[in-house]
Amino acid sequence: MVLKSTSASDVSVYQVSGTNFSRSLPDWIAKKRKRSLKNDLEYQNRVELIQDFEFSEASNKIKCSPDGQYAMATGTYKPQIHVYDFANLSLKFDRHTDAENVDFLILSDDWTKSVHLQNDRSIQFQNKGGLYYTTRIPKFGRSLAYNKVNCDLYVGASGDELYRLNLEQGRFLNPFKLETEGVNHVSISDANGLIAVGMEENAVEFWDSRARSRVAKLHLENRFDTAPFQVTATSFRNDGLNFACGTSNGYSYLYDLRTSQPTIVKDQGYGFEIKKIIWMDNTGAENNSNKILTCDKRIAKLWDRNSGKAYASMEPSVDINDIEHVPGTGMFFTANEGIPMHTYYIPNLGPAPRWCSFLDSITEELEEKPSDTVYSNYRFITREDVKKLNLAHLVGSKVLRSYMHGFFINTELYDKVSLIANPNSYKDEREREIRRRIEKERESRIRASGAVQKPKVKINKDLVDKLSQKRGDKVADKVLADDRFKEMFEDEDFQVDEGDYDYKQLNPVKSARETEEGAAKRIRALTAAEESDEERIAAKEGRNAYSDSESESESDDSQNSSNETSHNDELSEKEKRAIAKQVAAVQRRKREKEKAEKFMSEMSVGVDDLNAQDAKSVSFDKQVSRMRKEEKQKKSDGSVLHRNHRGEAELTFVPAKKQSKKKKVSFDNDDDDDDDDEGEKPDRGITKARYEGRRRASKNVFRGM
Repeated sequence: MVLKSTSASDVSVYQVSGTNFSRSLPDWIAKKRKRSLKNDLEYQNRVELIQDFEFSEASNKIKCSPDGQYAMATGTYKPQIHVYDFANLSLKFDRHTDAENVDFLILSDDWTKSVHLQNDRSIQFQNKGGLYYTTRIPKFGRSLAYNKVNCDLYVGASGDELYRLNLEQGRFLNPFKLETEGVNHVSISDANGLIAVGMEENAVEFWDSRARSRVAKLHLENRFDTAPFQVTATSFRNDGLNFACGTSNGYSYLYDLRTSQPTIVKDQGYGFEIKKIIWMDNTGAENNSNKILTCDKRIAKLWDRNSGKAYASMEPSVDINDIEHVPGTGMFFTANEGIPMHTYYIPNLGPAPRWCSFLDSITEELEEKPSDTVYSNYRFITREDVKKLNLAHLVGSKVLRSYMHGFFINTELYDKVSLIANPNSYKDEREREIRRRIEKERESRIRASGAVQKPKVKINKDLVDKLSQKRGDKVADKVLADDRFKEMFEDEDFQVDEGDYDYKQLNPVKSARETEEGAAKRIRALTAAEESDEERIAAKEGRNAYSDSESESESDDSQNSSNETSHNDELSEKEKRAIAKQVAAVQRRKREKEKAEKFMSEMSVGVDDLNAQDAKSVSFDKQVSRMRKEEKQKKSDGSVLHRNHRGEAELTFVPAKKQSKKKKVSFDNDDDDDDDDEGEKPDRGITKARYEGRRRASKNVFRGM
């Protein structure tokens, strides 16, 4: 025998009775199977909380008496009333009615006086002896509410009136005239006598029972759903200030009567109409005073009225018609569309009732454990399990039903076969369970700082270092301890080859952190001092292939040769690899430097009179300046030399006749003609002849200027 349970946020909800639960069989089946039920342990050990807690077809409403000793429920078919006695955990009596019940109220402290609203517009009054009185109303009724102060019974119907029947005077009083038609629910506050009427229109009318007048009208606005909706449930809290109402589209509104704005709006989640709202003030626990219950036909939810945070939920497999809370406890009854009525118990919400206090001790013992199999009476096994159990000859028969990559086998048959195949299986399982518990206890003990040893890494150490730098040491330790990645750091077949072509394609660029020592120097250009240091290191190691590098004396080589051999033996493979890379980098830079010098030396700058030795000794800048100076001297005859980017040259000049040399008059007292030859102008004097003063009309006169 097990109890169905659901858990959300560490709050367990136990289903004590209801659909999909072990319940008492009908009498005619019990008699027929009397012999077979003798050996049925589940039937013999069943928990039957209340005897015959069910209807032949469905239940409509259920309520507990004010003294908490009885429960009254109505259902069908045929329409009937059941009263249950909690002291005896059994059905007290049942009565049949002419029409189906819509709503009812218990007027006395016990079950003896009750009023029932029927779906044929009649109101029946029941007492100990049965039907006491029947009356009728003009419209089809929907809801009942009773005012204990003035003995008025309020009946909400499909019209635009709220009927009043005074039970003290025994007659109908003038009804309350409503603004719109259709009353879905009526409730009254015991603290201030205020009456709330939920209308088909999205509004709630508040009436004062003493002044017999409308006090206010509350319009509900739904910002989430623009479709029209109705008010289907209303409820006052006992403090006289808080009010809640539910709508037909599954929203619950909580109000403070001093303001027209809701304090919180809660969505039930399914879109069905809210059937009932209960303020959980009387649960027997001090910390649960802020809870509220809202119920639709699919689910009943408990949540915090201040924050809206979900607390627990009850979701039967059939539609819910009504729900009732047993005052001062954590137990709930539901009337639903199934034969049995459901009973739920929430230990965190409150204790079990006195008449079933044994629930507190058996709920945890009988709690349903999760099953490893798909079906309760079948177990799934793979083909390997079939070979181990020697069941290969049963493949294809009805005993083994093939499914996907394995078979389904009866659980009892599997237990018998596994016991035959391995007689020590129970003993081995017991030892494994003991070992598992001991290891769990060891993990909970306080360990020393050096007690925890990290798993050893044989290969891919760089990958572990990279992971610890990016994600932290904890993440790296979890990866190393995970069985899925264990072989990656132990099996040499999973070694990452960084020199592989595919690896370079996937990782074309490495960051400075991922490279070996000296990577930062190789990425950027080295200075002259760094180059000389690397050359000196390469020379000391004996790996410099070029004779042009800095060489040491033969005496130093002979003295350091013995030290180098001993040092090379002490070097690890990783260090040797790093030194070899450095030496290769130095050689590569030397080759590039020599190629650049050779290219600069052999580059022609257009000077024909320079020989090879002058080209090597004279710098490129001096050769260019000398070439420009010579071109400037050639331009004195009026020629112009143009060069393009391809190296081609274009020369333009003015043909002129040779003139006889005439003596020029000059006021230059300087006898040194070297400066004139060099093209430099004297500091003083006239350089142009004075006798050249005649006018010329030639068009080419400006070319010579």
